[in-house]
Order: sequence, then C-alpha cells, then structure tokens
Amino acid sequence: MDSSHDLSSAQLLRQARSSPPSGWRRALFVASGGALNLGESAAQLHRRELISRVNQPLNGCYKIAMLSLKGGVGKTTITATLGSTLASLRGDRVIGVDANPDRGTLSQKIPLETSATVRHLLRDADRIRRYSDIRSYTSQGPSRLEILASEQDPAVSEAFSEADYRRTVNLLEHFYNIVLTDCGTGLMHSAMKGVLDLAHSLVIVSSSSIDGARSASATLDWLDAHGYRELVGRSVAVINSVRPTAGKVDLERVAAHFAARCRSVCRIPFDAHLEEGGEIELDRLGQGTRLAALELAATLADDFPHALPWAHR
Repeated sequence: MDSSHDLSSAQLLRQARSSPPSGWRRALFVASGGALNLGESAAQLHRRELISRVNQPLNGCYKIAMLSLKGGVGKTTITATLGSTLASLRGDRVIGVDANPDRGTLSQKIPLETSATVRHLLRDADRIRRYSDIRSYTSQGPSRLEILASEQDPAVSEAFSEADYRRTVNLLEHFYNIVLTDCGTGLMHSAMKGVLDLAHSLVIVSSSSIDGARSASATLDWLDAHGYRELVGRSVAVINSVRPTAGKVDLERVAAHFAARCRSVCRIPFDAHLEEGGEIELDRLGQGTRLAALELAATLADDFPHALPWAHR
C-alpha cells in the first residue's frame, strides 16, 4: 500500500499562524519579538478570502460588459476601478475596451501611453501576431490594467459596428484573459448586440439616487424583453454612491430590488478620489472603497469556473 500521502508537507509540518500585517496585533507581534502572535483579524482573514476568490483559475477569456442607461452614475469609473483591482491581483492580463460611441473617457482613467485607438487596431489587425504587437495599441496603468481607447472623432466612432466589436474581441481574446467593455448609455447603438452576445457577465451600474435606480431597472427590463434574461440572471448590480450621502433614498430597498433580479448586488461607497474623475490609483482609494471593489471583483470571479471559454451566442 502506497503511504506516501501520509508524508506530505501538510501532514508533517506544523502550520504556522500567519503574522498580522497591520494594526495593534502587528504592533504587539513586533514588540514581543514574535512571541505573541494573535494572527490575523477577522477583517484581514476576510480580505485574504476575497483575494483567493479573485484569483480563481480562468479557462479562456472572460468577457464582462459594463452597462447603464443613465449617464453620470460612474460606470466608466467603476469599469476602471474593477479592472485595476482584477489586474493588480491576478497574474494574467486584463484589458478594458472603450465601446462608448460618444467620446468615451475610459482611457483617461490611466496614464496615456499611446494615441492609438480601436480603429487603428482594426486597421492593422492582420499584422498582429504576438502580445508585443498588440501592446503598442494600448495604455497600461500602475495596476497593470490595459485600456484600448475609443475613437474620439464622433463621426468615426458612430460607425463602430457590431462586426467591428466582434473583430476586436476576437483579436483580444488571444492575448487577454479578462475583457471589460465600457458601453455607452444607449442600448440601441450598433455595437451593443455584439457586446451582449459575447458577454459572459454584465455589471449593471446604478447611482444611489431614485432616477439612477429606475434607469438601472429599466436596463434589466430591456434586456429581459430582448432575449437576454439568462444573462440578466448572471449579472451583478452595482449601487455606486456618487454623492457623499444618499439623502432619503432607502439603499437597502434598492439593493433588495436588484437582488431579486441579479446574481448579486455590490455597493461602492462615496470616495473623494473617484469623484475627482481623473486617473485612478488604488492606493488613493478609501479603505471602504478598496474593500468594496475587492468584493465586486471576487463576486465576478465566482463565475469564472463556470464560464465557457467561448461566447454563449
């Protein structure tokens, strides 16, 4: 009988308790020369568990579409924050695609490294052979999130069609494991059918206001009515607090409304750094915001093991 499994490291070595990374527990650990180790706090253990979920294995390329019918709810900001969180923790490649036909601003959320846009990439698609080829068309932030910018000329960007989007994603999925698409506010613009047909999951972004919640709910109604009910069931609703207070809006009731229709609901607190509207630096986010972004990333990653490596349509 082979008893080698009884001689594994896990069996033979005493498992050391992790030293606390910060706070009074860390201070006590250092002051005692390591003799007093109370381990990590519940909050630190929770964060470790979220990071483990974010790092779940992913087979193929997972595509996330970021949607909202209403402007001003912070959809582009959430796209960049989510993408940066995923890219900073995972070892694979994450890219955000700006599919907004109205002068999208996703590329403004990280330092700009190139003036190339999705139009240039499509023009030169036949010459793309390796990752270094495609990298010259993207900008990369400190988190390792890459952005493929939209065309800034409205006359040109309006012509970005479903076929163009499908060609773009077909190219990207050879080099990236996660593709986030920042969509425009119109569900009827030409590329949207391709976005929805290729998406494994949706993130429906709502502000904490009544009209923001109504618009997000209307987005779900439209998707249900146009053959995307299954995708709605796999979606994640994000209630983004773009103002310091929610006023008289009962956010618990808003969350319950979306929880009845979506796979999960995440809430992003108001954050002064995100309100600036400029480049997003994870280190400048408030502690609550960083945790909320991590919870959103973990919630989406929970679907990774179940996702097919090809589009569902």
